[in-house]
Amino acid sequence: MPIPSDHLKPIRLTAKESAFSQLQQWIIEGTLQPGEKLNDTELAKALGVSRTPVRESLQLLEVQGLVKMYPGKATQVTEVDRESIKDLLPPLAALQSLSVELAISHLTDEVVALLENTNERFAKAIRSENYYSALKIDEEFHQIIVDAAKNSYIQSMLASLQPHVSRLFFYNSIILTEKSIAEHADIVKFMKNGDGVKASSIMKNNWLRAIEEFQTSQST
Repeated sequence: MPIPSDHLKPIRLTAKESAFSQLQQWIIEGTLQPGEKLNDTELAKALGVSRTPVRESLQLLEVQGLVKMYPGKATQVTEVDRESIKDLLPPLAALQSLSVELAISHLTDEVVALLENTNERFAKAIRSENYYSALKIDEEFHQIIVDAAKNSYIQSMLASLQPHVSRLFFYNSIILTEKSIAEHADIVKFMKNGDGVKASSIMKNNWLRAIEEFQTSQST
C-alpha cells in the first residue's frame, strides 16, 4: 500500500480530524486505489497517530461512501462508478442553487469581491490548463456562496457530496471548461442585482452541464 511520506500535516486539528482529512484526500486523488484493502496499523504509522483516530476516520469515510468496512475481514476503498455522476449532480445542483438564493440576503461587498477574485484565479487556472488547481478554486468559489447562505443543513449535505464530485474529476467523469468562467461571472452579476431566480438558474445549469458533457464524451 504505497503511501507518500511528504504529505502536509494539517495544523490545529485533532488526530481524528487530521487522519480523516488526509485519508479522504488520498482516496479522492487515487493514492489509495479503488478496491484497495486498508490496514489501519500501516495508516496510523504513516499519519503519525494511533490506530483509534484512524479507525474512527474509516467509519466516517464509510458513511460518506468512500470505504466499505467488512467487520472481522477487511476495509476497502469503494470502487468508482463514473456513471454515478447522473445521480450525484442533480441533488448537488439543487442545493447549490438554493444556496445562491439564500446568499443574496447576506451579500456584502467583501463577499462579492472575494467571488470575483476567485473567478479570476479560476480563469487563469483553466487557461493555463492547470485543471487540478482549477478544481480546487472552483470548490472555493462555490463554498463562498454556501458559507454566505448561512444554512448549516445545506453545508452539511454538500460536505457529504463534494468528495464524490472531486473523486469523479480525478477519474475523468467531470471536465472543467471555459464555460464555467462565464457562468461564475453571471452568477455574481445577478447576485449583485438581487436576482435570485436568474442566479439560481445559472448555478443549476453550471452543475448539470457536466452530465451532458460526460454523456457526450462517452458517445464519441
